Amino acid sequence: MAARKKPAPPPSRSQDAIDFVEEFCKIPEGMFVGQKLVLDEFQKKFYRDLFNEKRKIRRAIWSMAKKNAKTTTIATLVLVYLVGPEAQQNSQIVSGAMSREQAALVFDICCKMIRLSPELSSLVRIIPSRKTLIGVPMNVTYVAVSAEAKTAQGKSPLVLILDELGQVRGPRSDFYDALHTAQGAHANPVEIIISTQAADDSDLLSILIDDAIASNDPATICHLYAAPDGCSLMDEKAWAAANPALGKFRSIDDVREQATQAVRMPSAEANFRNLILNQRISTNSPLIARSSWKACAGEPYPLEECSEIYAGIDLSTRTDLTALVLLGLHDETQTWNAYCHFWTPEQGLIDRAKRDRAPYDLWVQKGLIKTTPGAVVDYEWVAHEIADICAPHQLLAMAYDRWRIEILKKEFSKIGIELPLQEWGQGYKDMSPAIDAVENMILNKTLRHGGNAVLTMCAANAIAVRDPAGNRKLDKIKSTGRIDGFQALAQAAGIAERVHEPLGDLNAFISNPLVL
Repeated sequence: MAARKKPAPPPSRSQDAIDFVEEFCKIPEGMFVGQKLVLDEFQKKFYRDLFNEKRKIRRAIWSMAKKNAKTTTIATLVLVYLVGPEAQQNSQIVSGAMSREQAALVFDICCKMIRLSPELSSLVRIIPSRKTLIGVPMNVTYVAVSAEAKTAQGKSPLVLILDELGQVRGPRSDFYDALHTAQGAHANPVEIIISTQAADDSDLLSILIDDAIASNDPATICHLYAAPDGCSLMDEKAWAAANPALGKFRSIDDVREQATQAVRMPSAEANFRNLILNQRISTNSPLIARSSWKACAGEPYPLEECSEIYAGIDLSTRTDLTALVLLGLHDETQTWNAYCHFWTPEQGLIDRAKRDRAPYDLWVQKGLIKTTPGAVVDYEWVAHEIADICAPHQLLAMAYDRWRIEILKKEFSKIGIELPLQEWGQGYKDMSPAIDAVENMILNKTLRHGGNAVLTMCAANAIAVRDPAGNRKLDKIKSTGRIDGFQALAQAAGIAERVHEPLGDLNAFISNPLVL
């Protein structure tokens, strides 16, 4: 008796989606326009994870270098949810981009695919004036919106697809928040983010990627294709790590040409690393490399165990951040250990968070920033807190800038506190050795800052300028955000290097400190 054949298992949810794309979607443009679109293995891998039958995915992140068919993949996903196997009755799909041009590009690719396919053309109604598609069988609506057009309000998408979210600078975006919160009306919404990486760890996409990797949330998937930090520009393995389509529909000759140009022209390196190697690197050439800063994120030793303690203070305007950094030398490990304190006015906190694109309110909740009463920095309040912070320690010197210091000195005088204050100018004369000092600590990995989020933001924003003699200072105008904490750290490092010389000089300083 012949053995009975087992029936073939039914197609999986992900296979249904893949089959739909490969049967009905055509290559929208280029040399092979009109031919059937065959998904590459890295695209199928994303599809399998996104349309997983064992768990419901709420957020899917897919990050890779440019020119790896991200926009085309977004278009296939739109069609899968519009008239494909994932279509749901009377639902809404929204694709969001930061610019009108990028939003229009996604819509245009969708339209080209539809017009090339007789089957899709019979199922989809195109409304070009509103960048809208209607999936007729299930009455599904798709619309492309942009941050520039401010068209995010009033949407209620079951499926949200975000294109190039890495262009958002800072940890917040009103556009993203509006679309993300609009999904709250649905029981099982899906958010798909497809983008090249952002420049800094503090940017919105970086925060979402890091959370996805660290949280192990079963409702989140993250496919990150990026070259390793510090890799050579000409490393072909690094190219492949960031470009899963390399040698297929991503030209290796084009990547080689751009890499060669970046080697020849250092000014092009940052763009190459960000856009082609999909690395987090600012095109504004920050003073401190992200990898070097992260290498110093070890937990600082207690200041009580440090033999020498110095400080730097950077006072703010009345509505910004005031920063104090204590820097202690731990003899046993020969490390410099940084402890940071920040103050900002309580009133207007949310507005400043939006203006600076920094989660000040969240950092206040976590105790990383303290608020002072009222709408401006209360220097009396700050003076009392500095007194409490410094009281347990024997400070050898506190470097300060002349800006508003007289106000703080008066408050110190009122409460009878004496601190070894040392004036520290913000020009090339004082700041160049200060920058050298903190840079040496970071490069030699003798600094431990504990990964303080506010200080990390300030370090990422810090940009130095040079005079004709090669001296450096921090430039707040060219910096993309707040640098107050790093300014205070640099001053503390500078005064520490100035004082931490031969023992005789140190003893002389201790016996004759400058006090109020």
